[in-house]
Amino acid sequence: MRSKGQGASKLRADRDLTFLNRDEVRGVRLELDFLKPDIYLRNAGVEHTIVVFGGTRIVAPDVADRNLLQLQREGRADEADVAVAARLKIAEQVSRKAIYYDIAREFGAIVGRAGGGPSDCRVTLLTGGGPGIMEAANRGAFDVGAKNIGLNIALPNEQHVNPYVSDDLCFTVRYFAIRKLHFLLRAKALVNFPGGFGTLDELFETLTLVQTRTIDPLPIILVGEAFWQQAINLDFLIDEGVIDAKDRDLFSYAESAQDAWEQICHWHEAAGNPLFCDDS
Repeated sequence: MRSKGQGASKLRADRDLTFLNRDEVRGVRLELDFLKPDIYLRNAGVEHTIVVFGGTRIVAPDVADRNLLQLQREGRADEADVAVAARLKIAEQVSRKAIYYDIAREFGAIVGRAGGGPSDCRVTLLTGGGPGIMEAANRGAFDVGAKNIGLNIALPNEQHVNPYVSDDLCFTVRYFAIRKLHFLLRAKALVNFPGGFGTLDELFETLTLVQTRTIDPLPIILVGEAFWQQAINLDFLIDEGVIDAKDRDLFSYAESAQDAWEQICHWHEAAGNPLFCDDS
């Protein structure tokens, strides 16, 4: 009589999920995590990417207004409810930031129309594939019929891919490290909109890699100077001696989609390696 579990060794390795999830096979999983998006992007003709990060909680203006209106009604019904008041205050902040959704959507459309037009995938918009600002940027490219990329991540609380990512360029990776690698492997610019921990993580990681010359320099654009001036106190860091004053030059600010795109194009032109673009 066979003991429990006996016979698993007969399964072919690539069909044995228990085996593939063993700690000893982590190296293979990392390789597969990298290879699948890399092969698909190459096959699609993607040479360079314009990467957009931003908060998942910054939603479209109509959605933000609807949420705010609902909370305002709840607040009137129970003005003494502290929790409702707190949610209302946050909803007001999110509603004010909804303008960034529109800017990100416009920026996605600009990238989508660049070069030879929507069918030209040499320079393609790339986001984390999630909601909020990522959705807006993917949506802008989708609006003009352009391919766009979403690099989703498998999380305990599943993050659903937004519906505007191109079906054949929609990936879900297992490891944050591989996701980060793909974010920057082909990147010709990083455009950061207001956001939380994830947005700050990607921003500071990219700044660190450029500062230490681990990767080639690239334009890093922060959209919404007022937000970023509050979120990151660079003067304090400089005064404390933990960064140099020249580190301010690692990034620039923009207030509009067109401004961000023009800065990217001009940066590459000044570097002697023009990024094909349609500035119109």
